[in-house]
Amino acid sequence: MNLRQIEYVMAVLREGSITAASKKLYLSQPALSQAIKQVETDLGVAIFDRTTDPISLTYAGRRYVEAAQRIIDIDRNLRTELAESAGEIHGHFRLGLSKQRGLQILPLVVPEFAQRYPYVCLNLVEHGSDTLERLTAEGECDISLVTTNRKSNRLHYVLIESEEVVLMAAKDTALARGTPDGQAISISRAENERFVCMSSGHSVRAIQDRLFERYHLSPRVLMETDNMEVAKQVAALSGAVMLIPRVYVIQDKSLAGLVQCHPILDNDYERHFYFCYRKGMRLTQYMEDFIRIVCDKLQVPYSIPGEEEMKPEIHTHHVRPTGE
Repeated sequence: MNLRQIEYVMAVLREGSITAASKKLYLSQPALSQAIKQVETDLGVAIFDRTTDPISLTYAGRRYVEAAQRIIDIDRNLRTELAESAGEIHGHFRLGLSKQRGLQILPLVVPEFAQRYPYVCLNLVEHGSDTLERLTAEGECDISLVTTNRKSNRLHYVLIESEEVVLMAAKDTALARGTPDGQAISISRAENERFVCMSSGHSVRAIQDRLFERYHLSPRVLMETDNMEVAKQVAALSGAVMLIPRVYVIQDKSLAGLVQCHPILDNDYERHFYFCYRKGMRLTQYMEDFIRIVCDKLQVPYSIPGEEEMKPEIHTHHVRPTGE
């Protein structure tokens, strides 16, 4: 097992086929196929199940990937340690976050980070939280900002804040006309309203789907999008409703007078905002400082767990408005 072979195997797994991976690697399909076969010959077992679409790992393949990720971490950690011991502050890191979190956080954080580390490049990986957790666990992101519950034992989670998901209703909906603003309601009260929904992979969508399933609801869907800023404006101006973190409503002055918010009864699905990174990965100084700056800007306590996971203290509050 060497780093080049690991790169090839991880690319095939990530892209879902040898053909797609060869294009990403700028390598001919036959050459990549032969390289994968050589890995399997050396191991004496198949690591890919080629009968599935996309291609998937066998049991041996899953064990190979687990070991490969440890090797990647060892190599990256060594390079990080040596660079820091030499006083170098060049580098890059892959930051996973959603588009709406980027709007909220990056304008606050990047100016100060860039001033401290002018030769460190941020590579943004923009997806919903479920996807980002998977990419971080698989080594495709170094750090991700995710809104989720703690569900992967391959990741460290550092709590930033807790959030309340509410039902936002346009003022001209039947629900809003018949219910005082701020009154807690069952999600079933919105059964006859049109919903604006976040796309699959977003944590709010996961909460919505579970609530719909619990109450056997199949409401009309006006639109699906992965952009929460677009979603809330469309819902407000189209006589629709949507599930949304309360903070995204109270921060947006353009919604004043157009919508009202309702806490959701029997909503026991947690939504917390975390930093997460893979266990076994050593954070660089500039990665830790990035986290420190974020926590400072959002006015929350800062802590990084050690190798033994620390259970974070939960701080429930609202972040400062950012003019979104």
